[in-house]
Amino acid sequence: MFWFVLGQLSAFLVELVLGARQGDRDKDLQILVLRHQLRLAQRQRPRPPRLTRGEQRTLAVLTVALARLTTGPRRQLDRYSLLFKPDTILPWHRELVRRKWTYRRRNRGGRPAIPAEIAALSLRLARENARWGHRRIRGELRKLGHTVSASAVRAPLRRHRVPPAPQRQRATTWREFINRHKDQLLACDCCTVETLILETLSVLSFLEVRTRRVHLAGCTAHPTAAWVTQRARQRAWTLRDEGAAPRFLIHDRDAQFPPAFDAVLAAEGVEVVGTPYRTPTANAYAERWVGSVRAECLDHLLLAGERHVRRVLTAYIAHDKQARPRQGLDQQSPVPHDPQCLPGAVRRRDVLGGRIHEDDREAA
Repeated sequence: MFWFVLGQLSAFLVELVLGARQGDRDKDLQILVLRHQLRLAQRQRPRPPRLTRGEQRTLAVLTVALARLTTGPRRQLDRYSLLFKPDTILPWHRELVRRKWTYRRRNRGGRPAIPAEIAALSLRLARENARWGHRRIRGELRKLGHTVSASAVRAPLRRHRVPPAPQRQRATTWREFINRHKDQLLACDCCTVETLILETLSVLSFLEVRTRRVHLAGCTAHPTAAWVTQRARQRAWTLRDEGAAPRFLIHDRDAQFPPAFDAVLAAEGVEVVGTPYRTPTANAYAERWVGSVRAECLDHLLLAGERHVRRVLTAYIAHDKQARPRQGLDQQSPVPHDPQCLPGAVRRRDVLGGRIHEDDREAA
């Protein structure tokens, strides 16, 4: 910008020197010709051209300087500016004056800022706890051994554009709901299996979200409402006897889950939570298990009938519970096991006729 303004001023000085060599008659004639050309340009283009910031500053300096040298008061600017009105040029000049007196403010002292460690901790507490304001965060910091004022806590929040507590609060997401209640959450899903004679069987299974343990509720070719309701009642009784009674159950909006299914579970103290429509990811745990059992077992076997399907699923669920590592459980199986550091050889055990292999160490 500096070099641009300097170039404009240099060009103006060159023109001024060249104009000084001309006579008064030639200058007046040249001024009349230039003014007439400007009037013609205004007639063709009613709107004035857009100027860059450097061009605005140059025009403002030259126009105001010319008005001062010739007439004195600024109200005569309209005599020297044909493209722009005085009300347009004067703000440009005021902007130049404002920038002239702009300087960096010195630090006038005041209360020192809190250490960077405490500021980072305040930001973390504000982002992890949407309902906490700066006063609540101050109390938490005091409990942790940091004595600071409420305004000192509020300063880094404002600096990092963290909104106040009422504006940070939002609706609970589906992922947060599952993570908060996974200890008491049960998921269920109903999938279909095609047998060797093209008979469609429905398989109902329940899954404990926290432990990832799967419970086979039943398998039938006629999944009536009474059958599904009875399977739900038996599973609720079994879990209650095992001391793992859930508080919530998730299932999709499939027509195979009638209102009687929800009523039986509600009578046992289980609140049924239906997933949103066309959102299978909301029941991701049960859907993931169905995908695993299909990819590792059902899609690679010819199933003769209902008894065969039940026997295959029972064997796979036993393998899934005791020997199959889960990423969500830190590579542990639903039934945790200690790492085998024995010196014995590794022995392979076949499951489902060799479709699945399990490896164990033999005792020395």
